Amino acid sequence: QAPKKAKKKIDGGSNVFSMFEQTQIQEFKEAFTIMDQNRDGFIDKADLRDTFAALGRLNVKNEELEDMVKEAPGPINFTVFLTMFGEKLKGTDPEETILNAFKIFDPEGKGRIKADYIKEMLMTQADRFSQEEINQMFAAFPPDVSGNLDYKNLCYVITHGEEKD
Repeated sequence: QAPKKAKKKIDGGSNVFSMFEQTQIQEFKEAFTIMDQNRDGFIDKADLRDTFAALGRLNVKNEELEDMVKEAPGPINFTVFLTMFGEKLKGTDPEETILNAFKIFDPEGKGRIKADYIKEMLMTQADRFSQEEINQMFAAFPPDVSGNLDYKNLCYVITHGEEKD
């Protein structure tokens, strides 16, 4: 039997890190790092406000930010962040999980995102896409005549493998 790496126990004896694959943890870490705007290891209201601003959403209500921060049992460090995602993702299917990720860029819930906007986000944030990867995505999922990406259809195809009629 191969020796197991020691893992830090989190109160209650359950280990949130065992809920996710290593690659997922890395992606959550990148998201956390992007959101932790002041790089202090915690996400607070100011970080959330700055993150929304970076995504082009200004004038977020204080109450909205407070509600988000209140979802956590205490200060939001990476472990708490991961635990919160684990709880939110428990029982969700992959399509719903992907849809929820896109909804961040679609606060009005229209089901479409400006193709130019999603291209810019994919090429400038976290695991940056190359121009070639963007071209491949838009070849598979061309924006409509208004320049919008139908992400609901995209999520369906990613998880079910074919387009809805």
